[in-house]
Amino acid sequence: MAVIETRNLSYTYPGATKPSISEVSLKVEKGEFVLITGPSGCGKTTLCRCFNGLIPHFYQGELSGAITVAGKDIMKFQTHEMAKHVGLVFQNPENQLFALSVEKDVAFGLENLGFPREEMRKRVDWALNLTGIYELRERSPHEVSGGQQQRVAIAAVLAMQPEIIVLDEPTSFLDPLSAERIFQVIHELNKTLGITVLLVEHRLDLTAKYANHIIIMDEGKICADGETRRILSTEETRLIGVGIPKATLLYEMLEKQGMKLGDRTPLSSDEMAEQLLEALKQH
Repeated sequence: MAVIETRNLSYTYPGATKPSISEVSLKVEKGEFVLITGPSGCGKTTLCRCFNGLIPHFYQGELSGAITVAGKDIMKFQTHEMAKHVGLVFQNPENQLFALSVEKDVAFGLENLGFPREEMRKRVDWALNLTGIYELRERSPHEVSGGQQQRVAIAAVLAMQPEIIVLDEPTSFLDPLSAERIFQVIHELNKTLGITVLLVEHRLDLTAKYANHIIIMDEGKICADGETRRILSTEETRLIGVGIPKATLLYEMLEKQGMKLGDRTPLSSDEMAEQLLEALKQH
């Protein structure tokens, strides 16, 4: 069952001369881990803003087509109502941090939904521990580093445990090791709690292995949509300019040289290493 569906969705910001997204039609099934990627300025962030109702209820402009999220028509439900179903982590964490302490920021959504104090305490501690910022709980979110702010923003959304989490380049201020840890946490929540994840990310070396569905955008349109391994191994995807994982490129290079490594295109260095070892054993 599709938890998100759009049909011919187009949106133009106020004063803009052309749409940021144009005739976007997609389906996301419940429990999927979806990677959304594409060149800068291709409409990824605009699409994310549609998923929780920021477009059209906060950002004005012209929206056409149809969009249903968690069984609700976005046009008819305000952003605060959609927040019960969709958690959005912004690209710039400062845009969603405003409380006097990290702990209060993480608890804010739960307080607004009227969660019992004991349950709230449990969820806040759980989210702070998952994101590795428990020791920062009493600090002001504006006194910590950019990377730590991103963790606070992610923790605030995780604490809500929504049906759908949308993350717009959530680790852009983090080093690769810290980013990897965050992606592992998100992947684990996707698997154990069945939370549907939509992740906007350029760093496919770190993220492609987690996604079972990838959507590639260019100039406001969807130009590829499907199973991650299949889409990333096509010539069309390379021509768009998407950063194909290095392991995938190496696999294809070795295949062209006549080295058979199996039928499963690797999406990470770990997968590539396994296939190389297996190939060497057979020789």
